[in-house]
Amino acid sequence: MTFFESMIALVLMAILLLQVSRRTWIPYPTMLAAAGVVVALVPGSPVIRLDGHTAMALFIAPVLVDAAFDFPLAAIRRLWRPLLALAVVAVVLTTGVVAWIGWAFAGLPIAAAITLGAIVAPPDAAAATTVLRSAKLPRRTVEVLTGESLLNDATALLLFSAALAIQSHGGIDGPVALRLSLAAPGGIALGLACAWLNRYLTRYTRGSLGGNLLEFASTFTVWIVADRLGLSAVLCVVAMAMYLANAPEARAGARSRIQSFAVWGSVVFLLNVLAFLLMGMQVNQILGDMEPGRLNEALSFAGLVIAAVVVTRMAWVLAYNRLALHFRLFRGDLKPASLAQGIVIGWCGMRGLVTMATALALPADFPQRDLILLAAFGVVLATLVAQGLTLTPLIRLLRLHDGGAAERELADARTTLAEVALAAIADADGPVATETRRQFELDRDALVDAKACTVFEQRQALKRMAITAQRDRLDTLRDEATIGEHSFEILQEELDWRELAVSPEGLRTIEEG
Repeated sequence: MTFFESMIALVLMAILLLQVSRRTWIPYPTMLAAAGVVVALVPGSPVIRLDGHTAMALFIAPVLVDAAFDFPLAAIRRLWRPLLALAVVAVVLTTGVVAWIGWAFAGLPIAAAITLGAIVAPPDAAAATTVLRSAKLPRRTVEVLTGESLLNDATALLLFSAALAIQSHGGIDGPVALRLSLAAPGGIALGLACAWLNRYLTRYTRGSLGGNLLEFASTFTVWIVADRLGLSAVLCVVAMAMYLANAPEARAGARSRIQSFAVWGSVVFLLNVLAFLLMGMQVNQILGDMEPGRLNEALSFAGLVIAAVVVTRMAWVLAYNRLALHFRLFRGDLKPASLAQGIVIGWCGMRGLVTMATALALPADFPQRDLILLAAFGVVLATLVAQGLTLTPLIRLLRLHDGGAAERELADARTTLAEVALAAIADADGPVATETRRQFELDRDALVDAKACTVFEQRQALKRMAITAQRDRLDTLRDEATIGEHSFEILQEELDWRELAVSPEGLRTIEEG
């Protein structure tokens, strides 16, 4: 089969597996891991190699942007202690343990061993949060895991880039040290500058298919420019995305946001499919080229790496859980997490797209590249299958639930937004205003919508005024941690559809161009 034929076959398989995942408790990345194994074991699968820079830009940049738009700055400020413990300390510890295993048992050079550690260190929260949301766990648990998925990628990729540069250069000297020291601050500065420029460009393309294309083109361009300048492309892209997501002047309209979220969700899913396809193809070649003795050694080494990433994360999370319980320094004003919550967070260590993308980005002449690729694929497969399939039973065993808090949170927030809408048009006079207020009263009381008024445009204008006020209050509710990100997204989508319903006809469709 050609690469294109293999891609189509795996996409169709992924669509089928996604339908199974939607109807069960099995997260879809676990399904994709199984599909990747099928590709790895099919004889005659084509081998496609991507340039390392291309692989990183193609697979990682869109995922980081997607995650950055989904996570608010207010949550980072509120949860910085547990996020620091997971996204920085846990990643560094895991990298160190795996690097030692790579150096001691596989004879990898120190820089190459650190590169391996950075590849397998960052968990992918996509599978975990899918399960956790359906299991209705406490909101803070889900928020911590979601924030970790963004920040731990940045930590791991910084370590990966530094170790790869040192290994490729043959050591560290003055120029390399200077380049590495400027990479992080320079990347952030470039990202903010690109965000400032991007907000002006998007004024001319919003509400069009060209606007969606510009989002991807600007993401890849920013990544490539940062990479060419020797700056941190990861921090550059994250800084740009978080600025655009939180700056009021850069906020997109309802139609653009709905279209953009749908497009980005589909693209990230497709990138997962392609990553598993490419990894499966390369593992197929590795398995075919290895001598039986070498293969046994490689599989044993992969087993050690798998055990290291699982045990290191669980040990550190439980240690931090106990420290936060007894010492306020480790938790701040947050309520201490229970031991059961700590166990679940520790078990949410599934690896995914970032691990595979960084492994694929290794140069062809990297020391023991085949061993590192096999170990990375083993970690992804083992964690997605073993932890992904047992996470829901573990939650049930520990009897963790939010006690209906999510439903109450949504109900309270909807009532608050309805009251804000009524207050926004309280001073409006006339029969049109009275009818509009009556409609929002019915929303507040969870009754059916009011009948359409005869003075259509006046009613639509009043509704748009009220929805604008609701958006402002909804942002405040999220920033003050009154509601979580998941509830925020649900309510934001509801307001988006309401706004579309009362917008002029020309603003309801995406234009070509």
